[in-house]
This record gives sequence, structure tokens and C-alpha cells, in this order.
Amino acid sequence: MKKVTGRALSVLLLVAVMVAGMGIYIFRLVRDGGDWASFYANDSVYTQGVLNRGAVLDRNGNLLAGAGEGGFLYAEDASVRRGCLHVVGDLEGNIGTSILSNYRPELINYSLLTGTTTDGGTVQLTLDSDVCAAAYDALSGKKGAVLVYNYKTGEILCLTSTPGWDPQDGIHFDLDDPAYEGAFINRAISSVFTPGSVFKLVTMAAAIEQIPDIWQQTFTCNGETIIGGQRIVCTGHHGTITVEQALAHSCNVAFGEIARQLGGDTIARYAEAYGLTASHELTDEISTAAGSVPAAQGDGDASWAGIGQYEDLISPYAFLRFVGAIANGGTCVEPTLLAGEKPQQVQLMDPATAQTLSEMMSYNVQYEYGAGTYPGLEMHAKTGTAETYGGTHAWFAGFITNANAPLAFVVIAERAGGGYYVASPIANAVLQKAVAVLG
Repeated sequence: MKKVTGRALSVLLLVAVMVAGMGIYIFRLVRDGGDWASFYANDSVYTQGVLNRGAVLDRNGNLLAGAGEGGFLYAEDASVRRGCLHVVGDLEGNIGTSILSNYRPELINYSLLTGTTTDGGTVQLTLDSDVCAAAYDALSGKKGAVLVYNYKTGEILCLTSTPGWDPQDGIHFDLDDPAYEGAFINRAISSVFTPGSVFKLVTMAAAIEQIPDIWQQTFTCNGETIIGGQRIVCTGHHGTITVEQALAHSCNVAFGEIARQLGGDTIARYAEAYGLTASHELTDEISTAAGSVPAAQGDGDASWAGIGQYEDLISPYAFLRFVGAIANGGTCVEPTLLAGEKPQQVQLMDPATAQTLSEMMSYNVQYEYGAGTYPGLEMHAKTGTAETYGGTHAWFAGFITNANAPLAFVVIAERAGGGYYVASPIANAVLQKAVAVLG
């Protein structure tokens, strides 16, 4: 009897193990089936290691990349291929944040019930291929990124990063060539940069809410000042100026003093509240790099932090959300890359603060940059020239309020010079194209 009981228990234990194993298999099949089916060793969906089905389209249905009779093809226009490269991806899978690297199950049209289909699937993006091409051409060989999105709908029209290469030709350059440094990185979402004076928008927002007499204060700039024992140097001699003029002139002396009044803790707290230090979800499969704005200790370091120097590091994508929220009355409509996706919304800042910043950014254009510099664009913007080891990053960030094109933008040209002279013309060229294509 004991033997029978023992054998029965052994059978039950074996059945339990089999059921548990089947449960684990089913769980993993549901979770990972798409990745299994799209693995490179699956000869039914790859031909000599190249995907043989699926397509990636832009917002207008134009082919960005897809399988065809001649193999896996990219867009006909070389500027489109290069301008969309870091979002679409390359066949070798070098760009880890790309669609081709992260959406293979969708491209092979995998289903848990039916497996894959012969025709494959389609991934349609919100990108406009013509705007991306214009961005690539406008960067003109500079390392950097251009980001444009509709701050009302969340649709990303442009997410162009350079340097890159023509994916139709494959990797044909020396990986040690300095001209291709970081070529596999999407600088728009996966890099962080010293922001320079565009960060003064964050400092200004904090001052609006935390310094009661900020509008009554004036500042005297003679080209430099000493704060907390540190020499704060300005690019000009602005004399006695108001806070509006200080932002338009991008006066380091004035903003060094404003940052001193705020303190490093407050500046860091506002940067965090505005999402500038967080990693964000571009899609369910693609995340962005997190920034860093440490709480500076001491008046001198706090002054440099408020100017956008010190140890400040910001992702262009995070700053796009920030200027988009200013444009949209303080509400950030989260950027979306996949067509048809309903964006989330978050109240990023007080509406009154957003309105004041919007007016000040418009004043920047009228008073300092010249409205005629951007014909036909209702421009609200801020330049930035960030001092870094090896050169200065050129920034230009803001938004336009054209009725047919409510667009926020960020341009960063890495170690390329001044924000107004380098990044501003790039933004103008891209936005002119965007307004034209949106009609």
C-alpha cells in the first residue's frame, strides 16, 4: 500500500511539474512570442539575415523602409533616408532605439494565434519625410539634432540626428573616423548636452513664481560680476536692464543674480518638476536619456547652474516637452511617434507662468533676433550658446503659433558655435518647410 501511495504521489508531483512548466511556457509565449518569431535565425522572415516583409511609412503613407521585390528598400530620396535614419534604423541593427530594432514583431505581423503572415505588417509614423529631409540638409554636416512636434496633437514631425549615413549603402565608413563619432546614437533622444542659455527659461519660470518683486528689479551689466567668489562673465555690456531685457539679451550677469536669489535647490527642483531630469517613454519600446541638474551648493555654482552651465545636462527631447508646454498654456501633450496613438497630457507648469514665458519669448524675437529673420513664422524662442570642453553647443528652442502649424522645436548643433548664428537658421529652414507641408 505504501508503494502505491508513493507512486501516486510521484505521478502527482510529475503532473504538477509538467503543468507548472506548461504554464511558464504559455506565459513566455504570450510575453516573448513576437521576439521569438522575429529572431534573426528565423529563415521564414529573413533572407540572408535581411527582413523580407513589412514596411515603415511616414505620416502621409510614403515608404521610409520596407521589403520589396528588390530586397529591403529605403526611400528614394537620399536626404529622406539620412534624415529619418535614426528613427527608422539600419538593417544591421546598429541603432538600438530605432523602429527596425524594436518593432520587428509588428513588421512581420506576428499574432499569438496565427503566427506570421506572408505580407508582413506596417508601422506608420507621425514623421513627415520632407521635414526630416529639410532638417538633414539644414544641419549641413554638423553633428546635432532637430526636433519638431505639434504641441496640440503630440505628433512628432521631425526627429533627425546627425551624423549618419545612407542606410541603402550600409556601413561604408571607418568607425574610428571622428566625423562619424556617435553615428549610431540618436542625439535627439539618447544624448544629453549642456543647455547654456536656453535653460534661462527654467530659471525665469522659477523667478516668476518664487521672487515676488522680480518685475520691479533692475540689473546692471558691465560685462561681468562676482557672485559667491566666482567670476560670472557676460557676452555683452548691457547696462541697466529689466528682467524682460535680461532674457532677450541673454544676460549672464542678470541671470546669475536671479539664480543666486533662487538658490541651487530651487533651480534643481524646477528642472525636475518640468521633466528635464527624467527619462521619458517615446513609445512602449523606446525610452529617452535622463538629464541631470544637480542642486548647486553655494551662490557661485547656483549662478552658473541658473545660466545653464555648471553640471547641467539636458536631453533635447525633454526640452521639446518643456517648450511645448509653454506654448500650450502649461499643459504638455506628450510627443507621439506612432501614427494613431492617443497622447497623454500632463500639467507641467502653471498656466499664468506659461503665458508670461510665451510673451517674453515673443519679446526676444521682436527685440533681439528680429521678426523679419523668420518670415511668415509667429516665432517665440530662446537661443543658447553652451560652453563645453572642445567648443560651444548652439541651441535654438521655442515654438510658433501659426494657426495651421502649432509647432514646438529644438535645434542643437554640437560644438558648432553660437545659437543665434548657427542653430537659428537651421530652425527657420525646417519650420518653413513644416508650415509649407502642413498647408
